[in-house]
Amino acid sequence: IYKRCLKFASALEKIGIKKGDTVSFLAFNTPEIFEAHYSVPMTGAVLNTINIRLDAKTIAYILNHSDAKVLVVDRQLHLEVSKALEILKKKIIIIDIDDKHADQSKTKKIGDLEYEKFLNTGDENYIWKIPEDEWQAISLSYTSGTTGNPKGVVYTHRSNVLHAMTSATPDMLNLSSRDRVMPVVPLFHANGWSIGYTAPLVGASMVMPGKEMSPEALFEMLEKGVTVTAAVPTIWLLLLNYLKANNLKLSTLER
Repeated sequence: IYKRCLKFASALEKIGIKKGDTVSFLAFNTPEIFEAHYSVPMTGAVLNTINIRLDAKTIAYILNHSDAKVLVVDRQLHLEVSKALEILKKKIIIIDIDDKHADQSKTKKIGDLEYEKFLNTGDENYIWKIPEDEWQAISLSYTSGTTGNPKGVVYTHRSNVLHAMTSATPDMLNLSSRDRVMPVVPLFHANGWSIGYTAPLVGASMVMPGKEMSPEALFEMLEKGVTVTAAVPTIWLLLLNYLKANNLKLSTLER
Protein backbone atom coordinates (compact mmCIF):
# COMPACT_ATOMS: atom_id res chain seq x y z
CA ILE A 1 0.00 0.00 0.00
CA TYR A 2 2.84 2.37 0.88
CA LYS A 3 4.50 1.77 -2.49
CA ARG A 4 1.20 2.27 -4.31
CA CYS A 5 0.60 5.53 -2.44
CA LEU A 6 4.07 6.78 -3.39
CA LYS A 7 3.39 5.99 -7.05
CA PHE A 8 -0.03 7.68 -7.04
CA ALA A 9 1.40 10.76 -5.29
CA SER A 10 4.21 10.90 -7.84
CA ALA A 11 1.70 10.57 -10.70
CA LEU A 12 -0.38 13.44 -9.26
CA GLU A 13 2.69 15.64 -9.01
CA LYS A 14 3.59 14.85 -12.62
CA ILE A 15 0.26 16.31 -13.77
CA GLY A 16 0.83 19.47 -11.75
CA ILE A 17 -0.74 18.77 -8.34
CA LYS A 18 1.06 20.71 -5.61
CA LYS A 19 0.74 21.89 -2.02
CA GLY A 20 -2.67 23.36 -1.26
CA ASP A 21 -4.44 21.91 -4.32
CA THR A 22 -7.64 19.95 -3.79
CA VAL A 23 -8.01 16.37 -5.06
CA SER A 24 -11.60 15.06 -4.80
CA PHE A 25 -12.70 11.42 -4.49
CA LEU A 26 -16.18 10.01 -5.11
CA ALA A 27 -15.97 6.34 -4.24
CA PHE A 28 -17.27 3.49 -2.14
CA ASN A 29 -15.11 1.96 0.60
CA THR A 30 -12.57 0.41 -1.73
CA PRO A 31 -8.75 0.26 -1.54
CA GLU A 32 -8.48 3.33 -3.78
CA ILE A 33 -10.18 5.74 -1.36
CA PHE A 34 -8.18 4.25 1.51
CA GLU A 35 -4.94 4.85 -0.41
CA ALA A 36 -6.05 8.42 -1.11
CA HIS A 37 -5.81 9.22 2.61
CA TYR A 38 -2.03 8.88 2.25
CA SER A 39 -1.19 9.48 -1.42
CA VAL A 40 -2.91 12.86 -1.75
CA PRO A 41 -1.32 14.42 1.39
CA MET A 42 2.07 13.04 0.29
CA THR A 43 2.08 15.75 -2.40
CA GLY A 44 1.07 18.49 0.03
CA ALA A 45 -2.40 18.54 -1.56
CA VAL A 46 -5.73 18.33 0.30
CA LEU A 47 -8.02 15.29 0.07
CA ASN A 48 -11.72 16.02 -0.44
CA THR A 49 -13.95 12.94 -0.08
CA ILE A 50 -17.47 13.55 -1.39
CA ASN A 51 -20.68 11.88 -0.24
CA ILE A 52 -21.69 9.39 -2.97
CA ARG A 53 -25.39 9.94 -2.21
CA LEU A 54 -25.44 13.63 -3.16
CA ASP A 55 -27.24 14.86 -6.27
CA ALA A 56 -25.45 16.27 -9.32
CA LYS A 57 -26.06 19.91 -8.38
CA THR A 58 -24.50 19.47 -4.92
CA ILE A 59 -21.53 17.49 -6.28
CA ALA A 60 -20.90 20.27 -8.79
CA TYR A 61 -21.13 22.88 -6.02
CA ILE A 62 -18.52 21.05 -3.89
CA LEU A 63 -16.14 20.56 -6.83
CA ASN A 64 -16.41 24.27 -7.63
CA HIS A 65 -16.27 25.57 -4.04
CA SER A 66 -13.27 23.38 -3.14
CA ASP A 67 -11.55 24.38 -6.41
CA ALA A 68 -10.85 20.71 -7.11
CA LYS A 69 -8.10 20.14 -9.66
CA VAL A 70 -8.70 16.37 -9.94
CA LEU A 71 -11.74 14.15 -9.42
CA VAL A 72 -11.18 10.43 -8.88
CA VAL A 73 -14.50 8.64 -9.30
CA ASP A 74 -15.85 5.09 -9.21
CA ARG A 75 -17.40 4.35 -12.60
CA GLN A 76 -20.44 2.90 -10.85
CA LEU A 77 -21.37 6.52 -10.04
CA HIS A 78 -21.15 7.68 -13.66
CA LEU A 79 -24.79 8.81 -14.05
CA GLU A 80 -24.81 11.49 -11.35
CA VAL A 81 -21.19 12.50 -11.92
CA SER A 82 -21.73 13.04 -15.66
CA LYS A 83 -24.60 15.42 -14.84
CA ALA A 84 -22.48 17.19 -12.22
CA LEU A 85 -19.66 17.78 -14.71
CA GLU A 86 -22.13 19.35 -17.15
CA ILE A 87 -23.27 21.76 -14.41
CA LEU A 88 -19.68 22.49 -13.33
CA LYS A 89 -18.74 24.04 -16.67
CA LYS A 90 -15.01 24.02 -15.99
CA LYS A 91 -12.41 21.50 -16.97
CA ILE A 92 -10.91 19.30 -14.27
CA ILE A 93 -8.89 16.10 -14.58
CA ILE A 94 -11.08 13.00 -14.19
CA ILE A 95 -9.61 9.63 -13.15
CA ASP A 96 -11.89 6.57 -13.29
CA ILE A 97 -11.82 3.77 -10.73
CA ASP A 98 -12.63 0.63 -12.69
CA ASP A 99 -13.41 -1.71 -9.79
CA LYS A 100 -12.50 -5.22 -10.94
CA HIS A 101 -14.75 -6.71 -8.24
CA ALA A 102 -17.86 -4.87 -9.49
CA ASP A 103 -20.11 -5.42 -12.50
CA GLN A 104 -19.07 -2.73 -14.98
CA SER A 105 -21.46 -3.81 -17.77
CA LYS A 106 -23.79 -0.87 -17.11
CA THR A 107 -21.17 1.74 -16.27
CA LYS A 108 -19.57 4.27 -18.57
CA LYS A 109 -16.09 5.69 -18.78
CA ILE A 110 -16.11 9.25 -17.42
CA GLY A 111 -12.49 10.41 -17.54
CA ASP A 112 -9.52 10.16 -19.86
CA LEU A 113 -7.46 8.39 -17.21
CA GLU A 114 -7.92 5.10 -15.33
CA TYR A 115 -6.72 4.71 -11.72
CA GLU A 116 -4.37 1.71 -12.10
CA LYS A 117 -2.84 2.92 -15.35
CA PHE A 118 -2.43 6.41 -13.93
CA LEU A 119 -0.86 5.07 -10.71
CA ASN A 120 1.68 3.15 -12.76
CA THR A 121 2.94 6.37 -14.36
CA GLY A 122 4.27 7.33 -10.92
CA ASP A 123 7.68 6.69 -9.37
CA GLU A 124 7.99 4.13 -6.57
CA ASN A 125 10.99 6.06 -5.24
CA TYR A 126 9.05 9.31 -4.96
CA ILE A 127 10.17 11.51 -2.05
CA TRP A 128 6.97 12.63 -0.41
CA LYS A 129 6.46 16.11 0.99
CA ILE A 130 6.78 16.19 4.78
CA PRO A 131 4.50 18.99 6.04
CA GLU A 132 6.38 22.16 6.94
CA ASP A 133 3.71 22.93 9.53
CA GLU A 134 1.56 20.50 11.54
CA TRP A 135 -1.40 22.86 11.04
CA GLN A 136 -1.19 22.38 7.26
CA ALA A 137 -4.48 21.22 5.69
CA ILE A 138 -4.68 17.48 5.03
CA SER A 139 -8.33 16.95 4.13
CA LEU A 140 -11.55 18.79 3.42
CA SER A 141 -15.04 17.43 4.15
CA TYR A 142 -18.42 18.98 3.46
CA THR A 143 -21.66 18.80 5.40
CA SER A 144 -24.72 17.31 3.70
CA GLY A 145 -28.42 17.24 4.40
CA THR A 146 -28.37 20.70 6.00
CA THR A 147 -30.10 23.92 4.98
CA GLY A 148 -28.41 25.88 2.21
CA ASN A 149 -25.25 24.81 0.45
CA PRO A 150 -22.80 22.33 2.07
CA LYS A 151 -20.24 23.84 4.43
CA GLY A 152 -16.59 22.85 4.19
CA VAL A 153 -14.61 21.59 7.19
CA VAL A 154 -10.81 21.58 6.98
CA TYR A 155 -8.77 18.99 8.89
CA THR A 156 -5.08 19.51 9.60
CA HIS A 157 -2.19 17.04 9.81
CA ARG A 158 -2.10 17.76 13.55
CA SER A 159 -5.82 17.10 14.10
CA ASN A 160 -5.78 13.85 12.13
CA VAL A 161 -2.71 12.49 13.93
CA LEU A 162 -4.19 13.31 17.34
CA HIS A 163 -7.59 11.93 16.32
CA ALA A 164 -6.02 8.67 15.09
CA MET A 165 -3.97 8.26 18.29
CA THR A 166 -6.99 9.00 20.48
CA SER A 167 -9.27 6.65 18.53
CA ALA A 168 -6.85 3.76 19.05
CA THR A 169 -6.95 4.03 22.86
CA PRO A 170 -8.83 1.56 25.12
CA ASP A 171 -11.53 4.11 25.90
CA MET A 172 -12.26 4.65 22.19
CA LEU A 173 -11.94 1.96 19.46
CA ASN A 174 -9.31 -0.03 21.40
CA LEU A 175 -7.55 -1.28 18.27
CA SER A 176 -4.31 -3.20 17.99
CA SER A 177 -2.28 -5.20 15.47
CA ARG A 178 -4.35 -8.26 16.43
CA ASP A 179 -7.48 -6.70 14.89
CA ARG A 180 -8.98 -6.86 11.45
CA VAL A 181 -11.24 -3.86 10.88
CA MET A 182 -14.07 -3.49 8.38
CA PRO A 183 -15.25 0.12 8.05
CA VAL A 184 -18.80 -0.09 6.75
CA VAL A 185 -19.18 3.60 7.65
CA PRO A 186 -18.10 5.41 4.46
CA LEU A 187 -14.63 6.94 4.53
CA PHE A 188 -16.25 10.15 3.22
CA HIS A 189 -18.45 10.40 6.34
CA ALA A 190 -17.03 12.54 9.17
CA ASN A 191 -13.49 11.79 8.00
CA GLY A 192 -14.30 8.08 8.13
CA TRP A 193 -14.34 8.16 11.96
CA SER A 194 -10.53 8.21 11.55
CA ILE A 195 -10.48 4.48 10.73
CA GLY A 196 -8.41 5.08 7.58
CA TYR A 197 -5.64 6.48 9.78
CA THR A 198 -6.19 4.62 13.06
CA ALA A 199 -6.13 1.05 11.72
CA PRO A 200 -2.76 1.37 9.94
CA LEU A 201 -1.35 3.35 12.88
CA VAL A 202 -1.74 0.32 15.16
CA GLY A 203 -0.98 -2.27 12.47
CA ALA A 204 -4.53 -3.61 12.17
CA SER A 205 -5.50 -5.11 8.83
CA MET A 206 -8.57 -3.91 6.95
CA VAL A 207 -11.43 -5.33 4.89
CA MET A 208 -12.92 -2.80 2.45
CA PRO A 209 -16.57 -3.72 1.69
CA GLY A 210 -17.11 -1.70 -1.47
CA LYS A 211 -20.65 -1.01 -2.73
CA GLU A 212 -22.54 -4.10 -1.59
CA MET A 213 -24.28 -3.44 1.73
CA SER A 214 -26.84 -6.26 1.82
CA PRO A 215 -26.93 -8.39 5.01
CA GLU A 216 -25.81 -11.43 2.99
CA ALA A 217 -22.75 -9.61 1.63
CA LEU A 218 -21.84 -8.09 4.99
CA PHE A 219 -22.04 -11.49 6.67
CA GLU A 220 -19.76 -13.03 4.03
CA MET A 221 -17.20 -10.21 4.40
CA LEU A 222 -17.29 -10.20 8.21
CA GLU A 223 -16.45 -13.90 8.11
CA LYS A 224 -13.08 -13.02 6.51
CA GLY A 225 -11.75 -12.79 10.06
CA VAL A 226 -13.08 -9.33 10.94
CA THR A 227 -12.84 -8.55 14.67
CA VAL A 228 -14.09 -4.93 14.70
CA THR A 229 -16.58 -3.20 12.44
CA ALA A 230 -18.43 0.11 12.42
CA ALA A 231 -21.63 1.39 10.81
CA VAL A 232 -24.89 3.18 11.57
CA PRO A 233 -27.52 1.21 13.60
CA THR A 234 -29.81 0.63 10.57
CA ILE A 235 -27.16 -1.53 8.91
CA TRP A 236 -26.74 -3.67 12.03
CA LEU A 237 -30.49 -4.12 12.57
CA LEU A 238 -30.78 -5.56 9.05
CA LEU A 239 -27.79 -7.84 9.67
CA LEU A 240 -29.11 -9.04 13.05
CA ASN A 241 -32.49 -9.88 11.49
CA TYR A 242 -30.72 -11.78 8.70
CA LEU A 243 -28.63 -13.77 11.20
CA LYS A 244 -31.72 -14.64 13.24
CA ALA A 245 -33.80 -15.65 10.20
CA ASN A 246 -31.03 -17.92 8.88
CA ASN A 247 -29.82 -19.25 12.25
CA LEU A 248 -26.30 -17.89 11.66
CA LYS A 249 -23.58 -16.65 13.99
CA LEU A 250 -20.52 -14.48 13.42
CA SER A 251 -17.44 -16.54 14.26
CA THR A 252 -14.69 -13.89 14.61
CA LEU A 253 -16.40 -10.56 15.23
CA GLU A 254 -15.80 -9.16 18.73
CA ARG A 255 -17.18 -5.64 18.41
